[in-house]
Amino acid sequence: MRAIFLMALVLLMSQLLGCTTAVVGGAATGVAAVHDRRTVPTMLEDQAIEIKALKLLMDHPEISKRSNISITSYNLKVLLTGEADTQEVSDHFARLVSNIQRVERVHNEVLVSPSGTLLDQTNDAYLTAKVKLELLRIDAKGFDPTRVKVVTSQGTVFLMGIISQQEAHQVAEKVRFVTGVKRVVKVFEYY
Repeated sequence: MRAIFLMALVLLMSQLLGCTTAVVGGAATGVAAVHDRRTVPTMLEDQAIEIKALKLLMDHPEISKRSNISITSYNLKVLLTGEADTQEVSDHFARLVSNIQRVERVHNEVLVSPSGTLLDQTNDAYLTAKVKLELLRIDAKGFDPTRVKVVTSQGTVFLMGIISQQEAHQVAEKVRFVTGVKRVVKVFEYY
C-alpha cells in the first residue's frame, strides 16, 4: 500500500511541476539562467530543438507507433532515451534528429525493448527525484546541483551539464550509490 501511495505522490508531483512550468514558462528560463552555464539563447535553442524533435516524432507514425522515445536537449546536444521495437527505428529517429538545425550531437540511448509501463515511468520519476536530492548533499566548493540535468530511463541515470571533471566524478560517485540506480551514464561537457 505504501508503494502505491508513493507512486501516486510522485505522479501527482510530476503533474504539478508540469503545470507550474507551463504557467511560469519564460520566467523559469530567466530564473534558471542565473545558475546555468549555458547562455539564454542556447537555453531557448535547446527548448526549440526538443519541440522540433517531438514534432518529427509525431510526423513519423512509423517511428512513434513503434517506440516510446524521450528527447532531452542540453547545450545543443540531444539525448534520446526510452524504448523502440527495433534498432532500425531508434537509429532512423536519431538520424532525423541529427538533421535539426543547430543540433551538434545526438546521444542515442534508446533501448530495443517493449515500451516501459506506467510503473516503470513512475519508478524512473521517483529515482530522478532521489538522485536530485542526493546532489544537494555534495559538499564541494562552488558546486551547484542545479547545473546537473538528471534523466532516468529504465533505472539508468543519465547526467548532463557543463561542469568540471572533478565535479563530474563526485556526482557520478554519489549517484551510483542511490538505491535503485542500475547504471550511471555521464553525458557531461567539461569546462
